[in-house]
Amino acid sequence: MVVGLGNPGPRYARTRHNAGQRVVEQLAARLSATRFASRYAGQFAEARGPRGPLGLLVPITYMNDSGASVGPAAGTLHATPAQVLVVHDDIDLPFGKVRGKAGGGQGGHNGLRSIAQGLGGPGFLRVRLGVGRPGPGFRGDEADWVLCPFDEPEEQVDALLARGLEMTEAVLADGMDAAIARFHARPPGERARARAERRAQAGAADTGNPADSHPSDPSDSHPAREHPQEPS
Repeated sequence: MVVGLGNPGPRYARTRHNAGQRVVEQLAARLSATRFASRYAGQFAEARGPRGPLGLLVPITYMNDSGASVGPAAGTLHATPAQVLVVHDDIDLPFGKVRGKAGGGQGGHNGLRSIAQGLGGPGFLRVRLGVGRPGPGFRGDEADWVLCPFDEPEEQVDALLARGLEMTEAVLADGMDAAIARFHARPPGERARARAERRAQAGAADTGNPADSHPSDPSDSHPAREHPQEPS
């Protein structure tokens, strides 16, 4: 089962907190899923995933009560926590970053905390959509921030959602470990810079000279490129 987190209603539809919901709605269209219908205190659809039948769930509880939707759905579908993939916004990631995770802490995300309670543990899978933290000019706290619409250009928001969709599909097709290996890989130029910095730091330790943090071969630097338990 794939779960897209958000808050119900048009007021929240374009906010940062609803990024996960938007990705799952796009996934439903991509997989030609059945029409979403009211079920499990949410909107539920069925599709054929890369490895078999797949449930798609958008809770219509408010974010902080997401577990009241996810728990009953998982129980009816006989899905273990490791077969539940949750797509959600994450302020701990810079805007535009997408990362996967299996289990672990919820990082202060109340929706994830509620799901852990509803599933009886935190062992579910996650696709994290980076929305970043508020800058110094923002008036309000982090809770206000995620309930505001994106202020980045629309094409950048679309790129974030597309990257999230691509990683979600990769998890469904190949599993979380393979998706992480693909999406988290450091690009060649970044690896070269890291190697050069380590060599410079090692040389400085040997000679007592300050480390030169610049790459030894600038021509090896390339723009970063991110490629976009099986959920049931």
